[in-house]
Parts: sequence; structure tokens; C-alpha cells
Amino acid sequence: MHYDLIIRNGKCVFPWGEGQANIGVKKGRIASLTVTSQDEADEIIDATHLYVLPGLIDSHVHLRDPGKPEVETIETGTRAAALGGVATVFDMPNTNPAVTDSAMLKWKREHINNVANIDVGIYIGATRENTPQLAALEEEPGVCAVKVFAGSSTGNLMIEDDAGIEAVLRSGRRRVAFHSEDEYRLQERKPLFHKGQPYAMHAEWRDAECAFRGTKRVVALAHKTGRPVHILHVSTAEELEFLAQHRDVASTEVLANHLTQVGPECYERLGGLAVMNPPIRDAHHHAAIWAALLDGRIDVVSSDHAPHPLGAKRQPWLECPSGLTGVQTIVPLMLNHINEGRLTLTHLVDVMAAGPARIYGVPTKGRLGVGFDADFTLVDLKKERTITNDWIASPVGWTPFDGTKVKGWPVATIVRGNIVMKDDEIISNNKGKIVSFLP
Repeated sequence: MHYDLIIRNGKCVFPWGEGQANIGVKKGRIASLTVTSQDEADEIIDATHLYVLPGLIDSHVHLRDPGKPEVETIETGTRAAALGGVATVFDMPNTNPAVTDSAMLKWKREHINNVANIDVGIYIGATRENTPQLAALEEEPGVCAVKVFAGSSTGNLMIEDDAGIEAVLRSGRRRVAFHSEDEYRLQERKPLFHKGQPYAMHAEWRDAECAFRGTKRVVALAHKTGRPVHILHVSTAEELEFLAQHRDVASTEVLANHLTQVGPECYERLGGLAVMNPPIRDAHHHAAIWAALLDGRIDVVSSDHAPHPLGAKRQPWLECPSGLTGVQTIVPLMLNHINEGRLTLTHLVDVMAAGPARIYGVPTKGRLGVGFDADFTLVDLKKERTITNDWIASPVGWTPFDGTKVKGWPVATIVRGNIVMKDDEIISNNKGKIVSFLP
């Protein structure tokens, strides 16, 4: 048999565990897991000593496009993702202009199909004005979910009150993604702090109670309306204990940063390069996040890639914008956690491939199986590298993990059979398309 691509001799990660397989690809889909030595292909990859994962998904990124090309674009952000072993991303709507209507969705779909290096899903932002249209907007091609900023946003993208959130949940039926910090507590506490205080005050202002109140409010409204919700970047022990009791209506995302960094040390070492929302918290919350991941309470691990210029990040606290680069570093960081014995490769695939596909409804991605998209992340678990700023493809050119030594590295990113990245080089540009979601 002749294939477009064959991947031979790799150790593959299936939902049930690891196993040897020779994979054949035709027309962008996996056509066989039992390719023989007599079969041929236009391209053949020898994956001896490598692990073949389903193409990993980062379901929470801010590519800043349109609006801030000096910070990030769909082209540069998907290049960064591919270099980091990520085959699919889901892009947030808080751009300029924001993605809140059919016209912007149409622009974004066309732009993705023209410039993206990997596949991209699109969040539609909820506003008070577009709430009546959300049921129709969430059904448009390429839309992964409605995103609600219940705290920490600007302009008309924030819906912080119960009535507004309930109205969103009653407009449509698909799972709604939430930034769930409590805006009322944020504003009440803001006068307690001032410009120039230590960066560690970020976790004091946006404290655990702020996150917990927001999440409790959203989950209560999910029960009231019967609409499933996805709580993004959960960062506290209290939220995780609470969410474990409400998995019938709420799924859970945590971030690589909250799994990797601990306050206050990270603020003392990195200053503004550790400032993000919700904040990086202390060892108590860090341990709780790992415990939740290991006992199966976490559905998705993402990066919340949200770049800002380095000069802006060096401003004093309260003027320093929140957000960190992350789409290019999430896979090496998680592979290093595997090598340090914190989790298994099978578990990583569950929360960065199968999990996002299940939560957002992507029927053709997330696992190695015949008929699925031929998306693959090939990794060398023994390869040792140091993450450096000069490796970062985003225009801002920095990472909070500059100088971090890791063991485990992505060596190829393949999207629908197209080899996009191999051995740290982009070898196939603009092969990305919008993701197809279940209606």
C-alpha cells in the first residue's frame, strides 16, 4: 500500500497506554496503525527512540490578532506553537477589535486559513450586547466555545453580575468557558494596594477568595440553567475541592505555570515576568493543583499564552500588565515534569489532547486512531535542553523560563499529515486551518 506519510518504529501513546505501531497517513487522516515493511510513502519518518503522541492541543492562547502585531499575530503565535510541539490552539477573543460578532468570526476564519501554521479554534467573546445572538454565534464554523470574562477584563467583554452571566448561559447549549475571578472583590480590595509595591502583592490583591467566589457563582448559575461550564485557569485549593463536587456541570482547566512556578519565590526572581491572572500562588495551592491533576480531577492543561512587550512587563506593579508567553514552552515543561516523576506521558496526552477534544467537542483530534486527523507531536524524552529567550518565536522575545534546563523535547509537529516542524525548524508554512467542532 502507498501512503502520503509513514511514521515507523515509534512508541505510540494510545488512550489505554503505550505501544509500538507503524502509522500510515492518507489525505490528512490516519489510515492505518499496522503499516507493513513492504508499504511505501511519499515521506517516511523513522521514529526510533521517539514517542509519538496525538497532536497536542493548547486550548487557551491569546494571539493578539487583530490589534497588536508587534506583540503577537496568528502567524507568529502558531509558529511558536509548532516549534514547541503544539499542533492545535484555541484563540481567545479579547483582540482589537474583539471577536464578538459574525463579521469578526468571518475575518478570523479567513485570516487563519491564510497565515496559520497549525490548526486554530476560535472563542467568541460574550458581551451584554451580543448575548441574544450567542446561541447562533457558537454554532458558526471554527468556534470552540463562548468565553465569558466574569472579572479582569476591559471594555464590553466583561460580564460580572449574576443576571448577565445567567443570560449568557440561557443563550445557547454548548459548554461556556469562564475567567471566573470575582470582579466585585477585586474592586473592593484595589484601594488597599498601590503602585510600586512588591510584585508578590499581585497574589494578595487577587487572593484565593477572589477566585473561589467567582467560581462558586458560575457553578451555581450552571446548576440553575442546566448549562455546562468550563472553569479556566483554576489556581486555588478551595476551587479544586469545590469543583470535585460539581463535575456534572463544570469541567476544569489548570495552567502549566501554576504547575511549575511557586510564589512568592517566582515574584522575587522574575518581578513582572511572573505577573498573570489568576496569580501564581504559594506552595499550598501548588500542591493542591498537582494533587487534583494526579487524581483525575483536571480535564485540561493549557498555557494561557498572553504576551506583552518586555518593557511593559518591567513596569512597577499595578502598572505591569498581566500575562506571560507560554505556548512554545508548555510541552518542554510538561515533559520535564514527566522525567522528574510527577506524571506519566499517557496522563499528559489525556489532558493536552483527549481532554481538550472531549471538552470542546473536536471529533477528529485528540487520539491516535484510524480516521482521526493525522496530527502528531513527536518527542524525545531523553533530550536535554535549556529554554532561552532567543528560541522564542513571539515578537516580544521573552519567556519567564529563560535559562530553565529541561529533559524532554518536542522534535516534530505534524498537522493533518503536514510536517510543520522538525528538529527545531519550521519546514512547512501556512498549513493551518480552522478546527471543526461538533454542532
